Amino acid sequence: MKAFDLDPAKVAHELFEFNRKLLKSYNTLAQLKEVDVDSTPYEVIYTEDKLRLRFYQAQGDKRCNTPLLICYALVNRPYMIDLESQRSMLQRLLEAGLDVYLIDWGYPDPADRYLDLDDYINEYVNNCVESVLAHAGVEKTNLLGICQGGTFSLCYTSLNPEKIKNLITMVTPVDFQTEDNLLYHLAKYVDADLAVETYGNIPGSMLNDSYNSLMPMRLGVQKNLGMPNQLENRESALSFLRMEKWIYDSPDQAGEAFREFITQFFQQNKLIHGEAMIGDKQVDLGKITQPVLNIFGSFDHLVPPKASTALADHVNSADYQEMEVKAGHIGVFVSGKSQTQVAPAIVNWLAERD
Repeated sequence: MKAFDLDPAKVAHELFEFNRKLLKSYNTLAQLKEVDVDSTPYEVIYTEDKLRLRFYQAQGDKRCNTPLLICYALVNRPYMIDLESQRSMLQRLLEAGLDVYLIDWGYPDPADRYLDLDDYINEYVNNCVESVLAHAGVEKTNLLGICQGGTFSLCYTSLNPEKIKNLITMVTPVDFQTEDNLLYHLAKYVDADLAVETYGNIPGSMLNDSYNSLMPMRLGVQKNLGMPNQLENRESALSFLRMEKWIYDSPDQAGEAFREFITQFFQQNKLIHGEAMIGDKQVDLGKITQPVLNIFGSFDHLVPPKASTALADHVNSADYQEMEVKAGHIGVFVSGKSQTQVAPAIVNWLAERD
């Protein structure tokens, strides 16, 4: 076996540069007082338990009479879409003339242990929709669901089609058992009953470790080795730390809702078979007939394209469109493409159907 030829001078230079960047990173971090996120002003128009419904007013000329309600996932905080001004899909939507409402689920505590999908979808989401309709003075709202929130939005629209004008799903799992779905291959071995009996609410930190384990080299080793480059100056350091803050700001999951979601959707794949039950109501995606825009990421390792594009085979919308973004799961929201392509496409698509 041939040995690698190492240039001692080159190795010494690389080590010197790495140490120099480490020292500069330390000095940069020492000067930072706080990591700000979620900075776009809003008004809370409805509260229930931990939930807060936010209202963001359109900036400039309004493009649509029908507002947009955003339903985010339970597993992370919604400020991913408002991470910083130059990487804020939310601000791009407002600048383009949309009134936006956003469901902030808050942080479940032990009192929420028995909240189930019926509570989240038939109660919380429905109450938010009703609040939007009353606040905006409209009979229907547009609905945008993100990741697990997209699955919730599909279920809600199927059960309440008369309240939703247009439906947008982003990085949303529909077929939970595609061969390239890494989360499915992990979730199928989870004993959900034992997990809930052991923990009550499922710790967000534990789920975060599970997501990171799906790509250990990229999300662990490579990210840590590249960290000194990210922290060399104030602006790049803040961008990096805002993302890190979001990644590790993971709410615990209400035990019963976690049990139902992982069992019905991941392990039994009931959504595409028309067998998912939300309370005593059965979800039939075929009842979704309104216009649908399905946005997915080409390089999404959490919701691979096939898991999302399966939606086309199960809704009965005569106006179904897909938008592929050359990005990963998070890049769909924070990349340059998101700012210049995704947000404008959403606004234009809604305006054409207003």
